Amino acid sequence: MAKGSAGLGPKISLAVALIAVIVLAATNVWNPFPGVWGWVNRDRPLAEPDVVWQQRIGGTPQNVTIAGNTVVIRYRTRVEARSLATGLRLWERKADWAAVAGGDRDAVIAVGKLLSKGYELLDPETGAVRRRDTVAAGVWTYRNAVLDARCRDPRDCQLTAYEPRGTTPIWNTFLPGVETGPLAGNPEVQGTRRLTTRDVHDGAAGPVEMPPLIGFPVDGRVHVVDTATGRTVQNIEPGPRDRIVVVGGRMLRIEARSADGTCYFTVVARDPVTGLEVWRRDGLNLRTADGAGCPQREDPQGGENVIVGVTPDGRETVIDAYDGRALWTGGRGEKLLAVDDRYALTRSADRRTVTGHELGIDRPRWTRPLHPDGGAALAPYAAVLIDRDPDRIIALDPRSGRELASVRSSAKVLAVGPAGMVIGEGRDLGYVRFGGASGGPAPGGPYPDPGAGPDCGGPKQPACPPANGGKAG
Repeated sequence: MAKGSAGLGPKISLAVALIAVIVLAATNVWNPFPGVWGWVNRDRPLAEPDVVWQQRIGGTPQNVTIAGNTVVIRYRTRVEARSLATGLRLWERKADWAAVAGGDRDAVIAVGKLLSKGYELLDPETGAVRRRDTVAAGVWTYRNAVLDARCRDPRDCQLTAYEPRGTTPIWNTFLPGVETGPLAGNPEVQGTRRLTTRDVHDGAAGPVEMPPLIGFPVDGRVHVVDTATGRTVQNIEPGPRDRIVVVGGRMLRIEARSADGTCYFTVVARDPVTGLEVWRRDGLNLRTADGAGCPQREDPQGGENVIVGVTPDGRETVIDAYDGRALWTGGRGEKLLAVDDRYALTRSADRRTVTGHELGIDRPRWTRPLHPDGGAALAPYAAVLIDRDPDRIIALDPRSGRELASVRSSAKVLAVGPAGMVIGEGRDLGYVRFGGASGGPAPGGPYPDPGAGPDCGGPKQPACPPANGGKAG
């Protein structure tokens, strides 16, 4: 009996201690559990050197975007925002789709419900509703604008443009319909597809500038809208073997013809206002077709003003969609890994190195080793390399090749901002800060503030923001 009683002593002491801890936690005197759960949730670091912060989130993210001082995370049925500085959650709400518009200083989040009209624009830091719409059937989010479409009936819609945080329309125009799926956020338009790698999320670069022209597919036709004025400039029906895309202020007709067991291509660019032919390239394969009969099921890869193709002799090339110039053409066996309107990243024929090019400049900007199984992507503030053996994520200045960050990690790059990038693996997210960055663009960064100076108002650039925020057109 004495022996049994002695064995109960430690158990009673442990129970008393546990009860005391619970009481202290319940009365907010002392709570050890947040720290304990933080240690449990953070089973291993995402990267070496360690990230600025690492958080276990409540599900698998569908999309992650850096919006000003926040990280916006979209799940299947909800959206949340976290502090860019600490990773702590700021707010959360239910939403079946979400998309970020605006830049670093005027970001908003458009959210909506499945199979429902209307949307709300939320403040990224507080989650407060800045503007609400109850009837829009489609919403498109850009770095400098938000577009929405409201339909009285299936063939009578109105397209309206707003500044990201604006409440007064900039312009509106007629659309003969809108093709949307069950989710109203960013329905398909006739443009280009981003060239990237599977280890960098397609949306990591964030929203792009609204292009000068947008091609809306409507009942087999392409309705082309001038976004500077809101004026409709074309409503064209492609031929049965053609594909119409709108890139760089031009309307491109991609013709594909099947003969001799292969596909023959011709690309014709027209001024959408006058309808006149501006340039033509025979034999340029934009990789829009495959299979017997050469059906064109895909838009070409490229950027906002450039398209990627293959020359008749099998070399990859980047074409300026506005004037048809070849901005870069690779050697035999050289592979294009990523491209935007200013830069291209290519892999050498022996697959051992990656080279950074400034489009339109003959001499390469930089070259560095990269594992044959590695990949690359371009974002407005960094070129991202995914190296292997060992797994490593490297961020570089696209123009100079200067290293902004280098961490050993097998995580995926989910978002890239002016001061760092968000990486993730499973339900773990972490933030990697660029060297020398303190929240703004890295010193010597390649991009000026979008929407200012020569980056707006040109024939290939989006319209400059109105000085008074008034209507146009």
